[in-house]
Amino acid sequence: MSGLSARDIGHRVVVRHRLPGGQLTDVLGVLQSLDASQLVVRHADSTPYAIQLADVSAAKQIPPLVLRPVDVEQLFLTTALGRPAVETSHLGQWLLRASDGWTGRANSLLPVGDPGMSVADALKHAEAFYDEHGLTPLALVRLGTEREAEFRQHGWVESRPGQSDALVLHTSLDLVNGVPAYEVEIDDKPDAEWYATAFEGEVPAAAPKVMEGAPKAVFASIRQDGKIAAVGRGSMTGHWLGIDGVRVHPAYRRRGLATAVLQGLARWSGAQGGRRTYLEVLEDNTAAVSTYLSLGYAEAYRYRYLTSR
Repeated sequence: MSGLSARDIGHRVVVRHRLPGGQLTDVLGVLQSLDASQLVVRHADSTPYAIQLADVSAAKQIPPLVLRPVDVEQLFLTTALGRPAVETSHLGQWLLRASDGWTGRANSLLPVGDPGMSVADALKHAEAFYDEHGLTPLALVRLGTEREAEFRQHGWVESRPGQSDALVLHTSLDLVNGVPAYEVEIDDKPDAEWYATAFEGEVPAAAPKVMEGAPKAVFASIRQDGKIAAVGRGSMTGHWLGIDGVRVHPAYRRRGLATAVLQGLARWSGAQGGRRTYLEVLEDNTAAVSTYLSLGYAEAYRYRYLTSR
């Protein structure tokens, strides 16, 4: 074999090798491991492909995948479907969401597509909806868009002026589905211990309804010293994996557990047909932003919450 060494682990490679019948074939993916007898290439769907070194005729590292442009409008809606609110009403294609006040995302208007009426009338309907639910009218608005300008022209202003922008980051799944440094458990339903790690203090009443409400969601955890030390949530919408709810117990931070949670969810998603992944993070959370960018994430768009009051 030529061209590969332990330094290439974690990089994309192409390996030409001989099948049992003698035919030559190529395998392309991420080099997962390499020892004296075999190498393992990880496909985009997370499947490992073991090849004996004696069967390899050529192998080399290849450039990383170019991150394809994202359909921002589609992703904007996908983020809502991946973590649906307790109650969702439609205003044309706009989504009116309410969840007893827990999180801005689950209690805000998502102005995606056409509301089926003038923006002025749609905003009046939105205000009435939130008044009926005893909530402050909020809209999750992508920055730098015509829609943002329209909302501001109708008197909507910053709801959280002291908070930084929220960034929606995306990447290709095979950039982040590496082998976790810790064992990651994936469950269909979280238990009380999972929630105790996910939240500092009392769990909001609406949280389980929101977090468990997606059609296809799983809950990741890592145990250390006999207890859950890190958690995260993953949801599938089409070929998109949404990752949220990542939290590491303070006693176990700065050990790579958050990255392992992300990788564990990515590997689960690959087997479910996942191809791309997104997550959200506040811009001023510099440690998290730096970690995500180093893993291959890039900014798709950013948003803020606007309110009419």
